[in-house]
Amino acid sequence: MSQLFVRTLRDDPADAEVPSHRLLVRAGYVRRAAPGIYTWLPLGLRVLRNVEAIIREEMDAIGAQELSFPALLPREPYEASNRWTTYGNGIFRLHDRKGGDYLLGPTHEEMFTLAVKDMYSSYKDLPVWLYQIQTKYRDEARPRAGVLRGREFIMKDSYSFDTTDEGLDASYAAHRAAYVRTFDRLGFDYAIVKATSGAMGGSRSEEFLAKADVGEDTYVRCTHCDYAANVEAVAVRAPAASGYDDAPAAHAEETPETPTIATLVDHLNEKFPREDRPWAAGDTLKNVLVVLKHPDGTREPLAIGLPGDRDVDQKRLEGQLEPIEVEAMDDVELRKHPALVKGYIGPEVLGEESASGIRYVVDPRVVDGTRWVTGANLPGSHVLDLVAGRDFTADGTIEAADVRDGDACPNCEEGTLESARGIEMGHIFQLGRWFAEALDLKVLDESGKLVTVTMGSYGIGVTRAVAAIAEGNHDEHGLCWPRAIAPAAVHVVAAGKDPAVFAAAERLATELAGAGLDVIYDDRAGKVSPGVKFKDAELIGVPTLVTVGRGLADGVIEVKDRHTGEREEVAVDDAAAHLVGVVRG
Repeated sequence: MSQLFVRTLRDDPADAEVPSHRLLVRAGYVRRAAPGIYTWLPLGLRVLRNVEAIIREEMDAIGAQELSFPALLPREPYEASNRWTTYGNGIFRLHDRKGGDYLLGPTHEEMFTLAVKDMYSSYKDLPVWLYQIQTKYRDEARPRAGVLRGREFIMKDSYSFDTTDEGLDASYAAHRAAYVRTFDRLGFDYAIVKATSGAMGGSRSEEFLAKADVGEDTYVRCTHCDYAANVEAVAVRAPAASGYDDAPAAHAEETPETPTIATLVDHLNEKFPREDRPWAAGDTLKNVLVVLKHPDGTREPLAIGLPGDRDVDQKRLEGQLEPIEVEAMDDVELRKHPALVKGYIGPEVLGEESASGIRYVVDPRVVDGTRWVTGANLPGSHVLDLVAGRDFTADGTIEAADVRDGDACPNCEEGTLESARGIEMGHIFQLGRWFAEALDLKVLDESGKLVTVTMGSYGIGVTRAVAAIAEGNHDEHGLCWPRAIAPAAVHVVAAGKDPAVFAAAERLATELAGAGLDVIYDDRAGKVSPGVKFKDAELIGVPTLVTVGRGLADGVIEVKDRHTGEREEVAVDDAAAHLVGVVRG
């Protein structure tokens, strides 16, 4: 410790939002270089390399082969896939001295595809699984939470290449099993959930989420079956369409001073009571206006119709539209559409064929035969008994409404959904043939015919894994690393001023190192008190803490389990052998 390049801090960094950020900085694992960009100090680099080693072992075990692409990439492959445009402001772009366009790699699908295209031409060469562990760059609009969401980060990305859909299924299954083994070894609680593929495209898609209250991802699980999904991937169970021949005709009514759904419902129950039950917010249809910001800079208005007891979940909406960004339509934008009456917008003025020309999509619950109360497109008026399919039609449906605890499970009849939060650690999905078609990756099949290769994509956030593990392994004193990824196996503290204590501690540390264990030895003397050493040891979080101090006079040392807090005294002559047994189980 007297030589280790580390500086622990007593106070939390001012910008720390989550425990992992606070503790990784305080314990001397990382230091902020710029927003979303961190330096990995010696302790942090040890943990990071241990995580990488586990990932590498499991990828190698299934027969995947490691390579490494450059981080500085040419524009042309990303033009071919159209991602030079669709990434928008999300990537770092630069010019060389000759004016050529380059980018810092956010992900490497194009490069993997071109590498296989360059090397292989026959079905006999496939399947092949390739991976790399490499630094990526994305210009995050809101980098936050330390290394959990940064602009520079390390990622393991791998890709499978097959000639058939059946082959892709087998590749996907092998990678999924490898991910389960990997995350089991990394030592945090996680959930596997259905996910969307987003801008990457593809079919089957699953996320591995580390369970954490500070997670940015919300997922839901069923109380009855094994269904689990990121909220962006939840498909609402739509009601069956029904007939409307006997439905009353739609009629507009004055509804003054009803600026909110709640005031509208109160007014309906007072002035237009129903015979079967009171009006509820879910009987109303509200139409929310947004603006879609396409990657090429164009802006498009969009109207979303959904039950009045629901709100638009922007993250869920953007998940359906990625890479398009979404913003609320403000008054300036609204004035560009004189056909719309603010606060009383109804479906009759929405749709690509309507007076407004604004594309109109609705929640899956809005099916033919359902009856609604909605804006009459007149100030202070609403329409009652407006029937979907009879009085209005939409241009399509969209999964944009918020998902709530208690919602019906999409997978079974008995269960309901409950929500939790997590940190995305891994994402696997079947890309299919999109990238291969864009970059013309074809091979000859058994009959000599050219066929397009089908691909799978499998990512793990390596730097993010360090933070996720820290989120799930800490207490009020500091970090508590799982042994497999800890920066050392044993942390030896020489407590006191007696030279005999330092000699015994150094001798023990040397014996442990000779037995092949990584050891941190706190040999600091002078003004560094035992209390400071103990606090640093608990903050750093090595799983086994050893104190050589006053007990040495009686021939014993103290061994403490950082996770359980259990302490035991061990004879100093037996200490090395005992600790090797503890570490190696």
